[in-house]
Amino acid sequence: MSGLLPKLLARIKAEGPLTVEAYMAACLADPEHGYYITRDPLGAQGDFITAPEISQMFGELIGLWLAQVWLDQGSPTPFMLAELGPGRGTLMADILRAAAKVPGFAEAAQVVLVETSPVLRKAQAGLMPTATWADTIENLPKMPLYLVANEFFDALPIRQFIRTPSGWAERHIGAEGDTLTYRDIETDAPALAHRLDDTTPDDIVETCAPATRIASEIGARLAAARAGVALIIDYGAPISKGDTLQAIKAHQPVDPLTLPGEADLTAHVDFGALSAARGPTEAAPLTPQGVFLERLGITARAQALAQNLGGAALESHIAAHRRLTHPQEMGTLFQCLALHPTSTATPPGF
Repeated sequence: MSGLLPKLLARIKAEGPLTVEAYMAACLADPEHGYYITRDPLGAQGDFITAPEISQMFGELIGLWLAQVWLDQGSPTPFMLAELGPGRGTLMADILRAAAKVPGFAEAAQVVLVETSPVLRKAQAGLMPTATWADTIENLPKMPLYLVANEFFDALPIRQFIRTPSGWAERHIGAEGDTLTYRDIETDAPALAHRLDDTTPDDIVETCAPATRIASEIGARLAAARAGVALIIDYGAPISKGDTLQAIKAHQPVDPLTLPGEADLTAHVDFGALSAARGPTEAAPLTPQGVFLERLGITARAQALAQNLGGAALESHIAAHRRLTHPQEMGTLFQCLALHPTSTATPPGF
């Protein structure tokens, strides 16, 4: 039995079935047993691997992309270089190493990492001792913002609504003895009235209030500064449809209800909702990760790095390039969204 399960069972007994949002929030962020609070989930010894851990090329290209956007916008100084959910800090470390080659960028950047996990903050500090931390995006300083969020929005708690013949039901988590079970409870969902036209009974629509709140905050900051950019990379689609809640343990899928607090819980990102919440800013066309990285020159970079490799190292390098870009790997499932002020040009790669 997971350490969190008795706590969830007691809560369900006292309060009734939990929404999927409340269940995810408890599993991921419970102060005693939350998944992200108690462990480093990344890498071969963890539960999953993100793009920066696959290859240095990912972070290098994003670093040069950020530097180019900064140059195109007149090199505002100082500016905030921020990352939401930076994991071990690998991506930001690669960004800084590559972007440091652009004169003035590193000197003007104030690096801020939005991270709540004490375990991961310790790992990030080992790579970037001069960085500072914030618990939420609202705590970031007010200045031009150049922000990256890679596989951050997928971990925010969602709600799930099931279309019924007469309207909507919301999925909840209840209990039968010591076993967690799903329960669908009829509900009014006026915010989903517009989805009645593109759904039929039994279709599932997922919403994520924390995601739209953060996108709104990002948009407001970009509009106020009239400079900056936000790059969001995650798996998802232009619109939510279907049950995408998933749990991963030791790189394998597991039932989301069987190991609360011990498995990573995520859901696909509704990029259309993020774009709609951006406020008075522009959204570049949603672009598959593989296309975006190819436009930034990942193949040329891969060929240059390959010249000094051989044997197993070369095979691993080739596999990493494929995993990041190929349509059957991460290339199409992962999408890229860039938000920028209306007065600035569409960023490169879009």
